[in-house]
Amino acid sequence: MFLENTINQHEHFGWIEVICGSMFSGKTEELIRRLKRAQFAKQKVEIFKPTVDNRYADDMVVSHDENEIRCTPVPASTNILLMATDIDVVGIDEAQFFDDEIVNVCNQLANRGVRVIVAGLDMDFKGNPFGPMPALMATAEYVTKVHAICTKTGNLAHYSHRKVSGENLVMLGQVHEYEPLSRAAYYKITQEEQKKKKEANQLQNKTHEQ
Repeated sequence: MFLENTINQHEHFGWIEVICGSMFSGKTEELIRRLKRAQFAKQKVEIFKPTVDNRYADDMVVSHDENEIRCTPVPASTNILLMATDIDVVGIDEAQFFDDEIVNVCNQLANRGVRVIVAGLDMDFKGNPFGPMPALMATAEYVTKVHAICTKTGNLAHYSHRKVSGENLVMLGQVHEYEPLSRAAYYKITQEEQKKKKEANQLQNKTHEQ
C-alpha cells in the first residue's frame, strides 16, 4: 500500500513515485490530486508533459474527468532538468511518450532532493510494456497501479484496447479510439481480430491468384 510522503525530513534526497495503469484508470486524476495537495501546502511545484499530448490544452494537464492543472509542455525529457530549478515537487504526465532519458532525469531530480511524481501507461495497445515506464517503475520508491473498469465484463481492467486501425504506438485518443478491457476480454477480442485479419489476408491472396 502506498503511504504518501510529502517532504523528506531526514535526508537531502528526494524520491520517485510512479502512477501507472490503463487508459481511463484515473492516472492523471491521481497525479493532479497529489500535485494540488503539494501546492496547497505552499510547496514549489512544477508540472511537465510531452508536447505531443495536446488533446485538451497545450499548457494544461487534463484528466478525462476534466480536472486540470497548469503545466509546461516539453519536447524532450532533458528540458525538464533545465526548467526544474529550486523546486520541491515535479510532476510528469504521459511519461510513456518521453524518450528513455526520462529515467535518468527523474533520478537526477530525486538525487537533488526533489519529490518526483510520474504518471503514464504501463502497457501499449498491443499489451507490451510501454517505452520507459518499466525502467521508471523499477527505479521508483513507490509504484501505484490503478485500474479502469472493463467495458465488456465490468471487472477490473488494465489493458488499453485500440478500437480504430493503426499500428503507430503514439496515437492520442479518448473513448472513441480506446476502451479499457480485462485480461479475459482483451484476450478474446484480440483473438477475434487476428482471426479476421488472417481471413482477410487469405481472401486477398486468392484474389491475386485469380
